[in-house]
Amino acid sequence: MAAPALLTPAVGLVPDVARIAVLRANALGDFIFVLPALEALRSAYPQAEIVLLGAPWHAALWHDRPGPLDRVLVVPPAPGIRAATDGEAESSMVDFLAEARAEDLDLALQLHGGGANSNPLVAALGARVTAGLRAEDAPPLDRWLRYVYYQPEVIRYLEVAALVGAPATTITPALAVTDADRAEARSVLGDPQRPRVALHPGATDTRRRWPADRFAQVARTLHADGYEVLVTGTPAEQEVVDQVVTAAGVPVRPLVGTLSLGGLAGCYAGCALVISNDTGPLHLAAAVGAPTVGIFWVGNLINTATPLRGRHRPITSWTLHCPVCGVDCTPGIYPHRPGDGECPHRDSFVIDVPVAEVLEAARELLFG
Repeated sequence: MAAPALLTPAVGLVPDVARIAVLRANALGDFIFVLPALEALRSAYPQAEIVLLGAPWHAALWHDRPGPLDRVLVVPPAPGIRAATDGEAESSMVDFLAEARAEDLDLALQLHGGGANSNPLVAALGARVTAGLRAEDAPPLDRWLRYVYYQPEVIRYLEVAALVGAPATTITPALAVTDADRAEARSVLGDPQRPRVALHPGATDTRRRWPADRFAQVARTLHADGYEVLVTGTPAEQEVVDQVVTAAGVPVRPLVGTLSLGGLAGCYAGCALVISNDTGPLHLAAAVGAPTVGIFWVGNLINTATPLRGRHRPITSWTLHCPVCGVDCTPGIYPHRPGDGECPHRDSFVIDVPVAEVLEAARELLFG
C-alpha cells in the first residue's frame, strides 16, 4: 500500500550518510511493526549500511534473508532494552558501546519505545544525528517526537523515520520467506494432503488469550471443512497447545518448539489462514502473506492491528473492566480520570469474543 501524504517528511535527508543504526531489541511482533520504517530508510538512503541493534534471535532470523537490513549487532541485556536469553554468555555494555562507536555511525534511531532507558543508549553510540521517541521521563535526542501510547505502531515508527528525511514507502510490514524457511517447514510438516490452517492460542500476556476451548471448537469446525489444522506455540505455551489439541477431539497437529522462527515463517506462508491471539506469530503470519483472523482487546487493536481488510479480519473485544474485580482498566494512562486502572488479575480480556464471529471471519477469508 502506498504511503499517505501525511507521512511525507518535513525535513530533508541528512547528508553523507554511510551507516545507520536502529535500536529495536524487543519481541517478534515489535520487530514486525518497524519493517516499514526500515524500508523507508532503505529507500531514502540506498547506499547506506543499515544495522539493527537487536537480540540474538534477530541475528538468527536475519541470516541470509533479503530485506532492508544489512546486518544485526546484538546489544547486551540491560534494563528497558532486553532480557537475557537462556544460555546467553555475559557481555559488557561498555564493550558494546566501544564497538558501536568504532562503527562511525552517521544516524542512530531509537525505534524501541518511550526512551527512558533506550535514549541514553542511543545517545551514547556517538552518531552524528540521533532521532527517536521521547516519553515524559526520557531525555531528548537530536530529533524527537513525543511518545503517545495509543497510536498504530507502524505509523509511530514511520514518523521517526520521517525525522531524518525518510518518507514512508509502505504501511504494510512484509518479511521475505526464503527457500531455507520453506525447506525447514517441509522437513517438519511434510507435503500437505489438505489445505492447512494454523491456530496460535498462546500469548505472553494471558489477558490477550482467547480460551483454549474456543480454539478447539474452531479446530473441529475447520477440520470438518476439509482443512489440516496446525496448533503452533512456543515451549512456554505447551500447556495451552495441549489443551486445544485435547479438547478438539479431532486430529490436529501440535507444533511446539519444532521450528525456528524462519521455519515458522515458511509454515505460515504455506497456510490458507492463520487464526491467533494478538501476539508475535499473528503479525509474522501477516508479514509473510498469510490471511489472518486476529483476536484483539480494543486497546491493542488501536496499536497493533492491521488497518487492511482484504485478507485480514481483526476481531475486537470491547471489555474495559477487569472480569474478576471490575476495575476500569483504561484510566492508567489518563491521570485526570478516576482510578489508576491497575489490578493484579490477568484473566482473559477477550473472552467475550464468540466462536461464531471467528468462524464467520475465517470462512469468509477461506471461501470468499
